[in-house]
Amino acid sequence: MTDSFPTPSLRISQKDRDILRPLAARVREIAELPEMAARKRRLTNHNDLRPERPIILCYPEGAWAEILPMSSMQCENVQLRGWELTLRSRLYWWEHLRDDNAIEPFFDLNWRVTAGDYGVKIPYEHGAGRGSYHWAAPLEDIESGFEKLKPAVHSVDRAGTQADVDLADDVFGDLLPPRIRGKHFWTSGLTWEVIKLIGLETLMLAPYDQPEGLHRLMAWLRDQHIAFLDWLECEGLLSHCNESDYTGSGGAAYTRELPQSDSKPGMPVRLRDIWGFAESQETVGVSPEMFAEFIFPYQLPILEKLGLNCYGCCEPIHDRIEHILKVPRLRRVSVAPWTDQKIMAEALGKNIVFSRKPNPTQICLTFNEELLRQDLATTLDLAGEGSLEIIMKDTHTVQNEPWRLSRWIEIALEEVDKYMSRNGR
Repeated sequence: MTDSFPTPSLRISQKDRDILRPLAARVREIAELPEMAARKRRLTNHNDLRPERPIILCYPEGAWAEILPMSSMQCENVQLRGWELTLRSRLYWWEHLRDDNAIEPFFDLNWRVTAGDYGVKIPYEHGAGRGSYHWAAPLEDIESGFEKLKPAVHSVDRAGTQADVDLADDVFGDLLPPRIRGKHFWTSGLTWEVIKLIGLETLMLAPYDQPEGLHRLMAWLRDQHIAFLDWLECEGLLSHCNESDYTGSGGAAYTRELPQSDSKPGMPVRLRDIWGFAESQETVGVSPEMFAEFIFPYQLPILEKLGLNCYGCCEPIHDRIEHILKVPRLRRVSVAPWTDQKIMAEALGKNIVFSRKPNPTQICLTFNEELLRQDLATTLDLAGEGSLEIIMKDTHTVQNEPWRLSRWIEIALEEVDKYMSRNGR
């Protein structure tokens, strides 16, 4: 379905143009540095299971609000303020973070896609200052609530998307060419969608008191998600994600293995040409057996349709890794702070990227360099021989001390060098 939306005005002030053009020029200059070619090669080899050395990445995420608050942006136009933030964040990354990621010489824009709901409204109540939120689950009982659910109807604003491209091209396209590239969903894990509909407590109890209803709901959501993916593919709304694109629950997407070898230049991107991802953070309190019965079987058919797959986010999965290893074309597995790294290193070996996520409280709340080094050294000693990436993320604050991120990266790279030297690599 294609909806008709008002297209944004292409008229912008000279002030906004003068702000954005130097930023775009500097991003392009950085993207074309000789060092970027080496970074891209290293990241590509890493994802293709031919690691040169462990990879260090840092995604500030929530801490961006302290590093580059929106109130510090200078553009007058609201849309351009967002673009300004994007450009300034890339420059800040290069000037202050300097992890192993790379910058591409493009300005990426996404299709204006609206994903439909399931026929029920989920009103959220948010706390102040990026705080917590809560909602009332619309389905109090799974079976009786099914009549409320409706298949989702999705739409794309093609004219609005093209207007975005035209605007970026007009302002700085000669310096940093715009392109349509992005995602329209994050996870294919399904359990977050279940919880929005029935609530966390109901999900925890449903395997006992509503097992048939839970199976029915999981199957319905699986089919709904597959229908959404198929719609994206049929509408030509998928884009390649094999460069600096964020993939899974953290990681740069560089690979030679996507798109598939039978893809031809100019051919529409297919589901099997892109990275897939699933997790089930919400079922951390569910036994491996119940995960295998009520959750995992409904994720597998989705992941079958996608190219290389990632699994896991913040949930410890060492006790369910035997099931997760059945994911087709599994390439990256998240090793959360609470995961037994020894079990995971033995399970993943050199065939799957070991995507370690250190506990962000190490830099969000405290900053003890000795403890940071010990944590990094432990991971390196356990998993350094394979494709290991250590990613600092989920940093919702750095106590207004952005140097913490920069220093963690410096320490991590130093520990990688020590590890490589100890092992004669």
